[in-house]
Amino acid sequence: MRDNSTQVEILAAGAVAAFTVDLLIYPLDTIKTRYQSKGLAGQSGSTAPISNGFRGLYQGIGSVIFATLPAAAIFFLSYESAKSALKSSLPDTAPQPAMHAIASAGAELASCTVLTPAEVIKQNAQVLQRSGSRSSNRSSSIEALQMVWRSEGGATRRLWTGYTALLARNLPFTALQFTLFEFFRGHIWNWRKDLWNHDGQANSGTLQNTIQSKEARENGLKTAIVETGIVTGASAALSGSLAALMTTPLDVVKTRIMLSAGGPSTESASRIASRIVRQEGIRGIFRGAMLRGLWTALGSGLYLGSYEMAKIWLKGLSEEHGDLS
Repeated sequence: MRDNSTQVEILAAGAVAAFTVDLLIYPLDTIKTRYQSKGLAGQSGSTAPISNGFRGLYQGIGSVIFATLPAAAIFFLSYESAKSALKSSLPDTAPQPAMHAIASAGAELASCTVLTPAEVIKQNAQVLQRSGSRSSNRSSSIEALQMVWRSEGGATRRLWTGYTALLARNLPFTALQFTLFEFFRGHIWNWRKDLWNHDGQANSGTLQNTIQSKEARENGLKTAIVETGIVTGASAALSGSLAALMTTPLDVVKTRIMLSAGGPSTESASRIASRIVRQEGIRGIFRGAMLRGLWTALGSGLYLGSYEMAKIWLKGLSEEHGDLS
């Protein structure tokens, strides 16, 4: 019974985290996509007028909300399950970073099967040039879907354009991020425990130490939620920004591939990468690195922070109902 409850908590927490980040961080992702796109970056690497880059910052949000919630739930459930399975099957001497990297890679493979079509629609919607009130009233996600649907090669093939590129970006990014994340979070929690032990205080970050009364449990739960949010958010922001900066070239190539889904033809990732370097140089292949690092730091901090906070809150609710039954 508890295992089923835990899985429900993971799924619900992942959905809450994804929805929160999508709404708050989406405009930065739109600006980054437009900056990396051929339409705004140009063949020579010049930048389009900034006024074009800031219109319709929520274009394509519908497809993201529709797909990201199940994709995030699949990712976190797969990650937690794989991590638990690896811990139970491997010896204690097994390197923790390798376990986290393997678990995150497996979770990414599962979630990208759901995320790829939404990512294609989203990025094509983000760069749509829209004018007039009639066009503004139409869904940008529907417009992008229609554009991809009418393109050569068929809608199914085009919607899955960039799946390999998405994996090529997300696998190293997620492996780096979660390895660094677990490292930073472990060190920060150890530092906090040393402070508690030095001050002679009990660890208020666990639910087990808050069972004296209902009021004490509620206060302990609030403390655990706040501290978990701060520690997890800081660890995720730092690890996410570092991983994002290092994998920006993969993100630029992935963006160009997915934006070509609505065009007459597509190029291979290697040809796109070589053309970017040849025409735009190193700055071109790292285009949008600072924007990507910024929005990933904010997004990862909110994403993993709200995910862990939601898990503790849901666990507290389930335990409270369990005490009453």
